[in-house]
Amino acid sequence: MDSTRELLGLFSGLSEISAGKFTIGLLVLFLCLLYWYSVAPYSKLERIGIKHPKPLPFVGNMFLFQKGFFEVQQQMVKKYGRVCGYYFGRRVTIMVADPDMLKQILVKDFSNFVNRMVRDTYVDSILFLQDAEWKHVRSLLTPTFSAAKMKEMCPLINQVTDILMENLKKYADSGKSFNIHKCYGNFSMDAIASVAFGTQVDSQNNPEDPFVKHAKMFFDFSFFKPIIFLSSKCQLMFYSMTRTGCQEGWLRPGRQDFLQLMLEARKSTPCTNVENFDMAQYDEWSESPSAQAAATSSSQRSPRKMLTEDNILGQAFIFFVAGYETTGNTLSFASYLLATHPECQATLLQEIDEFWELHNTPDYMNVQQLPYLDMVLAETLRMYPSGVRFGRVCKKDCVVNGQFFPEGTTLEVPVGALHYDPEFWPEPEKFKPERFTAEMKAKRHPFVYLPFGAGPRNCIGMRLAQMETKISLIRILSQYRFETCPETQVCLKLTLPFNSETSCDTVVQWRRE
Repeated sequence: MDSTRELLGLFSGLSEISAGKFTIGLLVLFLCLLYWYSVAPYSKLERIGIKHPKPLPFVGNMFLFQKGFFEVQQQMVKKYGRVCGYYFGRRVTIMVADPDMLKQILVKDFSNFVNRMVRDTYVDSILFLQDAEWKHVRSLLTPTFSAAKMKEMCPLINQVTDILMENLKKYADSGKSFNIHKCYGNFSMDAIASVAFGTQVDSQNNPEDPFVKHAKMFFDFSFFKPIIFLSSKCQLMFYSMTRTGCQEGWLRPGRQDFLQLMLEARKSTPCTNVENFDMAQYDEWSESPSAQAAATSSSQRSPRKMLTEDNILGQAFIFFVAGYETTGNTLSFASYLLATHPECQATLLQEIDEFWELHNTPDYMNVQQLPYLDMVLAETLRMYPSGVRFGRVCKKDCVVNGQFFPEGTTLEVPVGALHYDPEFWPEPEKFKPERFTAEMKAKRHPFVYLPFGAGPRNCIGMRLAQMETKISLIRILSQYRFETCPETQVCLKLTLPFNSETSCDTVVQWRRE
């Protein structure tokens, strides 16, 4: 019996030792797998010859972008070259700031770089639709932003500009400085409500309007109110509006807002062949006989497919997001730059005075007759682009201008870095509208200036944004001029998209001789 007990005790001891070793072995294996997981993705850029900052385990280079992408991308292009990369977490991102390569990616090889990164919040908007679905929705919506439709939207823009003029009158009469960014934000809200949804609001005088309150929630977010939650709440507002419109039809004679035009497009067939689309020649191409022939061919090949309610909701939501702060920011920065550069403002005022001698009301056609205004706005968008970057996903392995890009890689276009590259823009920190004379533009590579993107997937609302900005500035500067005040920042820095580091404090003065 004693020998049996001793034998059982020996086995028990061995099992305890084996269990301990097994546990230690599992722990070592787990740590090895964890280490492999933390560093495995971080050799991809090196394997394809892309220079990049050294990544940290798990997070990659995320900490570099704690204060935004604008300045970091400038530094990376300067240090690592026009084609470089970084790891955002485990995701591989390649930055391309070479204009020749960008032309190849965004236009010539567009079929391999159609898609953006998908974000579920906006999955049904044209901004993030993919492949055939994006092509279908884009072909349906493109006529909504045609020259003819823009002409019909002009009265809506002028109506909300009337409210803006009345609000600016109060500041001009007082002579006090104010944050013009907030004023333009309210104007943009009114314009979006009218142009996009056929709703009249006066956000400056009626901040409690339900449309205004819910819409501003999206932009007044903080760390404790994640943007996903807020965007979902905003979508509930758009859902109720678009669903009501879909059910009731809302096909009323005389309505020319964006939602109405989408409802009309819902019953249309695709009429624009995006495969033949060149962003640099869109205005001319869309009116040409070849465009009409391509449209007919496309509609004959494609089966009839209507916009869904989710499609319409997605477009309405992204139209609001893209149109509200971007237009307000452009107007704010343009006003700030004119106030701090009185010689440029004097030249523009003279051009606007000559405009009013020939026209009674600004509209889609006649606002294109002010070349210096075009130059001022172009330079404003160079210095303060609405978005400092945009991306494309590589669908399959390819080689572009000698550089290999693997399937699934995100290619990022650092718009801010391109717009401030001293090789293309001498003294890039200075406001010089003369950079955009016809002669200067002809000498410069077109893909170093991308405020609205490029290629078939450029900003579909570019025409509307330009028209809205021009009409408002022409009318404002017909009566007022911008001046600086002690609170005006000498150098207004751009941080994140949709915002500036400081407010645009300005004085509006009457132009009385």
